Amino acid sequence: MTDCPCGSGISFETCCEPLLKGAQAASAEKLMRSRYTAYVLGNLDYIENTHASEIKKEFNRSAAASTADAVQWISLEIREVTQGGAEDDCGLVEFNARFKQHGETRIHHELSTFRREDGRWVYVSGTMNPKSKPRQVTKVGRNDPCPCGSGFKFKKCCGT
Repeated sequence: MTDCPCGSGISFETCCEPLLKGAQAASAEKLMRSRYTAYVLGNLDYIENTHASEIKKEFNRSAAASTADAVQWISLEIREVTQGGAEDDCGLVEFNARFKQHGETRIHHELSTFRREDGRWVYVSGTMNPKSKPRQVTKVGRNDPCPCGSGFKFKKCCGT
């Protein structure tokens, strides 16, 4: 038994292999992980078959094959998952896929959109290098309640 290339920590035989052989993904994240594994293994049929119907025609098999030959996949990191569970019809998965190309390590950062099509999760689109929402910092005044929830004023609690 070998670990699955998707980085789940589960064996390939119980993680992505059943999906690559035709089982349905239970979530958008599972489909994302299996698609990464398919890229690692060069299984372009799986990649094409897990595209949404409206983008299947756009799949450039020769470009995908060329990339697969030139790239050595290193790891997959799931950064954030929004919806995409058993009760959802759509979901978002943000990920980093590390790879080596021409001796240089690179990162493919994408926010992928998935949806259910005829009961199966499919890949719809992806945004490269998505920007996260800007952080908002709230200034706490000395006499405001402490944000730690103690009930004391900030100056008498965490502000000292």
